[in-house]
Amino acid sequence: MDIGYYLTLNARKHPKKQAIHCEGRQYTYDAFNEQVNRLAHGLLKLGVQKGEKIALMMKNSDYFVFAYFASAKIGAVVVPVNFRLTAPEVHYILDQSDTHFVFCDQEYEPIIQSAKEQTAVKAVIVVGQTRSNVSFQSLLSDNKDEPPVIVLESDDLEILYTSGTTGQPKGALFDHRRIFNVGLTMMVGMGINPNDRFLHLAPLFHSAQLNLFLVAGVILGATHVIHREFHPVQALQTIEAERITHFFGVPAMYNFILQVPNKEDYDLFSIKRCGYGAAPMPPEIVKQSMAFFQTDQFYNLCGLTEAGPGGIILDPEGHKYHLGKGGKPFFLTEAKVVDSAGKESTSGMIGEFVIRGETVMKEYYKKPEETKRALKDGWLYTGDLAVADEEGYITLVDRKKDIIISGGENVYSIEVEQVMYEHPSILEAATIGLPDEVWGERVTAIVVLKTNETLDEEEFRSFCRQKLAGYKVPRQVIIVDQLPRNTSGKILKYQLRERFRQKM
Repeated sequence: MDIGYYLTLNARKHPKKQAIHCEGRQYTYDAFNEQVNRLAHGLLKLGVQKGEKIALMMKNSDYFVFAYFASAKIGAVVVPVNFRLTAPEVHYILDQSDTHFVFCDQEYEPIIQSAKEQTAVKAVIVVGQTRSNVSFQSLLSDNKDEPPVIVLESDDLEILYTSGTTGQPKGALFDHRRIFNVGLTMMVGMGINPNDRFLHLAPLFHSAQLNLFLVAGVILGATHVIHREFHPVQALQTIEAERITHFFGVPAMYNFILQVPNKEDYDLFSIKRCGYGAAPMPPEIVKQSMAFFQTDQFYNLCGLTEAGPGGIILDPEGHKYHLGKGGKPFFLTEAKVVDSAGKESTSGMIGEFVIRGETVMKEYYKKPEETKRALKDGWLYTGDLAVADEEGYITLVDRKKDIIISGGENVYSIEVEQVMYEHPSILEAATIGLPDEVWGERVTAIVVLKTNETLDEEEFRSFCRQKLAGYKVPRQVIIVDQLPRNTSGKILKYQLRERFRQKM
């Protein structure tokens, strides 16, 4: 079945059930489906053909959701775009993806106007007032019927651009069947169901929020409360007021929520499950979050864009005895750790994390060489280093490009960061290697301090030395106001390395 079909189905099964609530605008499933159909007919009248690419440069909103499902229903391919990108970066995506139509919020219209030059873009649809482009409202047709387009599960649905932590992003291509399978992994792995009430805080252009929870939730007929952007106090207020059952956030979101001064005043009893992912979450933050949300139903979702996302999951039982580990493969997924020859590594040996399954991308769009390097014999080579234990739990330890080699010893940044997060003065932390004449690379801690806290470097090193071998203890500590992150919450370590190498 194609993804749009499930919206149609739920409009018939649960016509008066609340589907979407965003900034005071509420829609039942039949109203949701009608809006999508009106937009789908408008797109067809605009000239959109099946298989053409439609980019979405929008913050979280009901309009984003309508644009996504309208595109899906007419067989178009959705290209979610990070709204924090500059015009040259957006131009690359529009051009590389062969995008013909663009939805954007009014505030991003100038960026799109610049970015679409010398691309195949035919029309821009703007949410809000516009003088030179098509307005979202004007595109809505009076026709509320299902669009007359046959969409197959084998038809392409999404091009998801990688977060670009190590270079120029690549577009991972997915069809309807693969995206349905991503949702299926959440239904089995996290037990999400039609009674769930989701709070969407992470950007919907990111594959985790989009596919794991929005698409999966619409397939099930669940309720979706959408925030345009993340604010910790507003998030707590909404959980209480809307009786949210399912919370997902990147680790930084959990960290910011834990800093809310009166956080204990909010009634969060409705929360049934908490998921985190997109970046490693230090065990100390997990423990504090469990205590705050008053539940042990936590799930570590350790995946990557090229898998839809998919990868490994640490369920609540795993959290009891294996906190800090990545987990075991998702439903419909295989995962293992291999050496440089592609042979599975023995327990305790560090190698490359590889996966295969029903959610993995078809290819990198128009990048055959990159596809060939990433997909080998059905396995997706992730570029992440990991270790598996004798029980089959896999733990990611670093990106290949982020390993620190100090004095001939390999230092894996995640291990160091987990210890640093236990220090009472530290809010956020990253570990990088900087050039050192003696050691080759110097283990360097880049830290953000909690409000009104200070840090004594000798005391800090002594604290780390209690849990880390001497060669892993940071030799240099740099205090900053904030860490550079992409919208997935991943720390951009290459930026830190470039920044502080220049200052040496």
